[in-house]
Amino acid sequence: MFQRDTRRAVFLDRDGVLNVEAGYIVCPGDLQLLPRAADAVARLTRSGWEAVVYTNQACVGRGLVTLETMDAIHRRLQAEICLAGGALAAIYACTHHPDDDCECRKPRPGLLLNAAQDLSLDLTRCWAVGDSPRDIAAAHQAGCRTILVLSGHTREYDADIFPAPQPDHVFPDLNDAVAWLCDTVQEPNGLNSNT
Repeated sequence: MFQRDTRRAVFLDRDGVLNVEAGYIVCPGDLQLLPRAADAVARLTRSGWEAVVYTNQACVGRGLVTLETMDAIHRRLQAEICLAGGALAAIYACTHHPDDDCECRKPRPGLLLNAAQDLSLDLTRCWAVGDSPRDIAAAHQAGCRTILVLSGHTREYDADIFPAPQPDHVFPDLNDAVAWLCDTVQEPNGLNSNT
């Protein structure tokens, strides 16, 4: 008998949401988490949300970083979040060159669709947090609700000039976005996630 997927997640862009946006990160030592970002993921974890990273990493397709180095960078990211008491359920990265015309490079929704299949997620019950129009567009195409944070590529939000689709909500950073999610959005058991 077919069972509808009911698990929910918060998708997190990497650069500009979790760590400082500083161009391509080419070694683990270059990774610098944004203030309060690890604590925000820890709060998601405690509240029962799956935290899933969805990130474009064309540096691999451009030959600037190997897959092994990208994996080492992601192990460091996971370790720093773990130290704060959080966990990442998975990391999905598009490593293609921008000219490859793949289905996974944001603003296309492939990363989120793959995660939904692998993790049995109901994308209509998921949220995505990004710092750029392409993050919002990918999540919107996948059926997720969206949050724009102003801690990376986008530093100011003006609905009149932000490319469609518009985010559902805008917050200064991931910590404020997570605080709102955990205080406002209903969990599957019908309770607020902070109860």
